Amino acid sequence: MPEALPDWDYRMDLHVRRVVRVDLDRARSQSSLPPGAALSLAAAWTATGSNLSGPGHHVRLSQGGVHEAELSVRLRGSDLGGLLLLDTALVLSERRADARPSSPRRAGSVLWSDRESLRLQGDAPQFPMAVIDFSLTSFPDAAAWHLQISGGMESAAMGALLLLVNARNTVTAGAFERAAKPTPVDRVVLSAVHADAARVMVEHALANDDFDEDADFPDGSLGATMLSLIDQLFPAQSITDIRLRQRQSPSLFASDLQAAVKLFEAS
Repeated sequence: MPEALPDWDYRMDLHVRRVVRVDLDRARSQSSLPPGAALSLAAAWTATGSNLSGPGHHVRLSQGGVHEAELSVRLRGSDLGGLLLLDTALVLSERRADARPSSPRRAGSVLWSDRESLRLQGDAPQFPMAVIDFSLTSFPDAAAWHLQISGGMESAAMGALLLLVNARNTVTAGAFERAAKPTPVDRVVLSAVHADAARVMVEHALANDDFDEDADFPDGSLGATMLSLIDQLFPAQSITDIRLRQRQSPSLFASDLQAAVKLFEAS
């Protein structure tokens, strides 16, 4: 598995497979378990960006000798983000009431484990996105997009951010459909959405008086994402100075932000 998938986005589901070769007799012997003890291989996943996790695949191993098992996990892109952690474990399948004090006795006791990681995103976060008809919502029918921010600064960023695109606005919806191979017009649209999303996020962060560079936000949280974004846009500037400039001269700050996101530069 590679260390990262730089082209991944939330519309890309993942299928992860691994083959594990287990010497069952040796595993039981070194764990002080009897020859007939039932073992299982189990896979689980965690996505730091979405703060979601779940079971993957479970294979029961009751025979002896060397056994090769395949674990396969299919993951929806909308559930992922950040760093994908894939855990594999060899566990005791059933509780053993007659176990010796030195041997595992609880069902699920871990005899061996391994963790692999796959980075799906770099420091610049991607948003979960949905294309919907704004006429069926409380948003203005003619609006092209809306960045929805919910939860506090401690919330998982990928659960707090949602970019909604109006299906009725064919120019914007089409630009996202062709994002992998955008036309010149698509590039302009995507640049405008990127700039507006950055503006909304920065303004949301600065409106919170408890938001500053000394705050200790968890990795993958909304607050940590906001700090990372502001640090990229305004390097070497304090949150206090940025907040004062935004409040004292909002029109000039808007121009600063426009320059920082390099609006239309890639077009």
